Amino acid sequence: MKKVVIIAFVVAIAVGLGVWTMSGSAKASAPDVAFTDLNGKHFETKDLQGKVVLVKFWATDCTTCVAQMPDNIENFNALSSKGFDIVAVAMKHDPINYVRNFTQSRQLPFTVVHDDKGDIAKAFGDVRLTPTAFLLDKQGYIIKRYLGNYDKQEFIATVEKALASS
Repeated sequence: MKKVVIIAFVVAIAVGLGVWTMSGSAKASAPDVAFTDLNGKHFETKDLQGKVVLVKFWATDCTTCVAQMPDNIENFNALSSKGFDIVAVAMKHDPINYVRNFTQSRQLPFTVVHDDKGDIAKAFGDVRLTPTAFLLDKQGYIIKRYLGNYDKQEFIATVEKALASS
């Protein structure tokens, strides 16, 4: 029983911190998935290479997701000219008309896709909690996984370091 409590406590701490670092010698590649944005444009994970990309799983009914959107917009506007991009993946339970309305009313400047079948979330480790985000380097490797809120300054520092790498 103590072992279960300790494991649950460690997981709770990790989730509370909101950041899981992908470290060690073996880098994890982002899964090879196909995306379709709200305008019908198709692209794949490999098409993101050459940029530092935040793949963010979110939902219109997620309070934290909605609260983070102004920061996402600010980060995109400040860093997109340096090679930073965001792909905001709306979860399958989110009605497409809600996603379109949110995207238009908030004037989201980055790519928004709707994961209508849940295939993208499954490919990224069966994402179920929002917000969950994956920061990809220019080669398509996952640098970090973010769950919930995260330290804004640390995030920007990590993005800028990845942008400076070749």
